[in-house]
Amino acid sequence: MLTLKTLKSPKGAHKNIKRIGRGQGSGQGTQAGKGHKGQKARSGGGIRIGFEGGQMPLYRRLPKVGFSNAAFKVEYAVVNLEKLAAKFDSEVVSRETLIEKGFLAGINKSMPIKILAKGDFNKALTFKGIEKYSAKALELIKKAGGKVENA
Repeated sequence: MLTLKTLKSPKGAHKNIKRIGRGQGSGQGTQAGKGHKGQKARSGGGIRIGFEGGQMPLYRRLPKVGFSNAAFKVEYAVVNLEKLAAKFDSEVVSRETLIEKGFLAGINKSMPIKILAKGDFNKALTFKGIEKYSAKALELIKKAGGKVENA
């Protein structure tokens, strides 16, 4: 019968820790694997990455190169007109209504929103407070009789 007291861990589940500095008989006594004296034998001892003993390190000898614009990239929460047409009926489309209807679920609510023109769209919706639109999306919104109050 299986009871709590008869349960055993599988073989190899528990590894004994290596107790260092506990006598010469342990095989890890005396210097505890740190060798003799010196900076690296001390507690907290060691040198930082890139340190070359006072010589000018490689990362400072080489010139600065390049530039990345990644830090300034603006990412948009994308919403397609096709999905808007399915959930909205001649109402105002704004950040609040999009959040309410679950369009921005799982993403940062403060991200700027961009409307794209994927799929069919033929509803006269009013868009308020949306940051960006694709050219084709604007064309489809106007064609359907909708209004954009901030483009």
